[in-house]
Amino acid sequence: MPELKVISDLQPRGDQPKAIEQLVQGLQSGQRGQTLLGVTGSGKTRTMAAVIEAMQRPALILSPNKTLAAQLYAEFKEFFPNNAVEYFVSYYDYYQPEAYIPRTDTFIEKDSDINEEIDKLRHAATRALFERKDVIIVASVSCIYGLGSPEEYGKVVVSLQKGQAVRRHRLLRHLIDIQYDRNDMEFKRGTFRVRGDTLEVYPAYEELGIRIEFFGDEIDRITDFDPLTGEVLVERNKIDIYPAKHFITTQEKLELAVVDIIAEMEERVKEFEREGKLIEAQRIRQRVMYDVEMLQETGYCSGVENYTRHLGRRDAGETPWTLMDYFPDDFILFIDESHIAVPQIGGMSGGDRSRKQVLVEYGFRLPSAMTTARSPMRSLTSASTRSSTSARPPASSSSRTASRWWSRSSAPPGCLTPRSRCAQPKGR
Repeated sequence: MPELKVISDLQPRGDQPKAIEQLVQGLQSGQRGQTLLGVTGSGKTRTMAAVIEAMQRPALILSPNKTLAAQLYAEFKEFFPNNAVEYFVSYYDYYQPEAYIPRTDTFIEKDSDINEEIDKLRHAATRALFERKDVIIVASVSCIYGLGSPEEYGKVVVSLQKGQAVRRHRLLRHLIDIQYDRNDMEFKRGTFRVRGDTLEVYPAYEELGIRIEFFGDEIDRITDFDPLTGEVLVERNKIDIYPAKHFITTQEKLELAVVDIIAEMEERVKEFEREGKLIEAQRIRQRVMYDVEMLQETGYCSGVENYTRHLGRRDAGETPWTLMDYFPDDFILFIDESHIAVPQIGGMSGGDRSRKQVLVEYGFRLPSAMTTARSPMRSLTSASTRSSTSARPPASSSSRTASRWWSRSSAPPGCLTPRSRCAQPKGR
């Protein structure tokens, strides 16, 4: 496995080496939070890259929006050309969450338009965390919202190798279980097709298709091919096929989850009936039973994130899985522009919780759906080691998380360079 190595003509200059040394020392000594101050163009991104190289740990870089995330992604791709630099942001081009307005008795159905290219990049990010250690993921605040269980995601991976004996119908069933659709006419991401003794799969995280040729019940050949031209590009001895969706549950856990979901629904119906809310009682029963039927038949339903507590077999009040749970325990978290990102995260959480509370109160969702409106700050503080970087972090946001601040004050070339200073958080 290649080590995390920066390849760049830009070498640390000025007070960059000192900042890098201090940040690395803080991480090695177990500091839970550090803040790097620096003017625009002072080389904070290059400093972050040097810290990652020195620590040799996987890193998650959280940016407040997609535009900054894309910029950071491109920069880190240049700094680490031989390592897995991935991109994880919200895959919605348009998203209207479900909501209810009691004043006008208006229910707004969930509506969305998924960007397939970004969805592919999200799947590539989680796959990289399972296959490699030299991983850097640049993400938006989407990384703190619910995702499927990493344990279940890893358990259902289809591993195949040349010469392996496998019954084809069982393999097809396995692909369906991990949310791949059979489509012999339109070959697109997340589908597979069968032609005689040949199975072709289009993974959710790749631009290439996988062709698996059988001789009886034995795998005779595995190749990567261009889905558009059919040209064979490379032959493989083995291949791992990861799920087409992140919300994956084994049949055993699904059956247990359905029992719990129905039990919670019956309890909620009784509460509504005791309060004389017959419309809400009928509403919650109808919605939950429809979702349960979809889960039993297809393993997935619209709004499946509202049942993550049951599907993940987690206790009441326990937070759902996020991208951070896919990382090893020693990963480093960088929060870029934390003076924007930290308050934004808190505000998003409050809005989400308020919307979910109304849905639960009027019988559109079960109380367990509130689990998905987790406190994002709990996601951040659950990281074992983290370092936040910002151009202008206010005391209200950074002093809560940083135990040490380091100043990067060098201006871009050609400008006057202000004197460096080491700021101490107020009240410490």
